Amino acid sequence: MATFMDVHRGMTGITADQLTAAHQADLAIEKEENVHFKQAWADPDSGTVYCLSEGPSMEAVQRVHERAGHLADEIHPVPFTV
Repeated sequence: MATFMDVHRGMTGITADQLTAAHQADLAIEKEENVHFKQAWADPDSGTVYCLSEGPSMEAVQRVHERAGHLADEIHPVPFTV
């Protein structure tokens, strides 16, 4: 499984409850695409949300986000971490 970091923009003012709800929406359907969303972060001032996931492809990650109602603006592969 590959690791991905995705970026969502335009979510200015997002609350912790809204981030939790969006993350839960992803978790509810992630298995259908063989994806696992590990963690999400948000900056309500800039409206930027980041999600860390594992899955077979960027397309699979985006399909989950699309079905959950929040397309990612960018998805980046993370080939290694330290």
